[in-house]
Amino acid sequence: MRVCVIPGDGIGPEVLAAAVQVLRVVAPDAEVSEADAGWATFQRVGVALPPETLGAAREADAVLFGAVASPSHNVPGYRSPIVALRRELDLYANIRPTSNAQQRSPDGPVVDLVVVRENTEGMYIGRERLEDDGDTAIAERQITRRASSRIVRAAYDLARSRAAAGKANPTVTIVHKANVLRVSDGLFRTVALEIAADYPDIRTEEMLVDVAAMRLAQHPERFDVAVTTNLFGDILSDVACIHGGGLGLAASANLGEGRALFEPVHGAAPDIVGKGIANPLAAIECVAMLLEWRHRVDAAQRVRAAATAVLTHGPRTPDLGGSATTAAVTQAVIDHLAQ
Repeated sequence: MRVCVIPGDGIGPEVLAAAVQVLRVVAPDAEVSEADAGWATFQRVGVALPPETLGAAREADAVLFGAVASPSHNVPGYRSPIVALRRELDLYANIRPTSNAQQRSPDGPVVDLVVVRENTEGMYIGRERLEDDGDTAIAERQITRRASSRIVRAAYDLARSRAAAGKANPTVTIVHKANVLRVSDGLFRTVALEIAADYPDIRTEEMLVDVAAMRLAQHPERFDVAVTTNLFGDILSDVACIHGGGLGLAASANLGEGRALFEPVHGAAPDIVGKGIANPLAAIECVAMLLEWRHRVDAAQRVRAAATAVLTHGPRTPDLGGSATTAAVTQAVIDHLAQ
């Protein structure tokens, strides 16, 4: 199994170092190589995603990605490397699970949901321009039948597999804003309802994105699988992750046809870079997701069981109310794996 590790910026190198330690314990046959990408890479060589990095990602069986510290202002020539990787590798499905199994109070609601986000188009296609007067900025949004069809089908297939694993009342919530974005979201909605007809065993509901955001915040237990477009999914998945312990525990899979990239979603966290207190559990969950994707289910379960034990009994990093270091949490996971 060949794994391309792209640490990126900020705390990315710190948490991916932890993830690789765990990977080597449960999959000693893994061939791990490292490649550069990110804002620091752009500042050093003038490109955020060097051709050799893209080539290494193409040749690997899977990619582990750390974080990107993209500037919030326009920098000529800079494009987000993670967005570019998703598009270049055609990783069209972003899968963001959220569960409160380890944080739920005995009488609290059970949260077990997945946000499925289209990953290759929408507002993130990068077609922006400033008009000649300098006072008007325009961004284009692209929604296609092909991309909508395959992401919705991925969501229904996921709901069906969750039902087969014992999830009650399988439901796909189609999230859009077709009442305002009548053409673009109108197409997404139309295609989604066409695909839904092929899955009579799965309950279908529609929800406007603003209502979905409110209900995810207030009543996340009512959701099973939610599917939506790129920008909406980016926002909604971050709302949802609060119920699973926050960004320090949130991991994601970016899946295509025979390709996959796994990344924690906490970002570069520049305020804690170099302090040794970044939570590595999201990156470690990425290892579990990678192993599961490679059909190494037993190894994935071992990683999750070890991470769950640490999450339950400690040690914990400051974002979870503890005072442990990244290294201490990582070693605790490894110690549980040894048991």
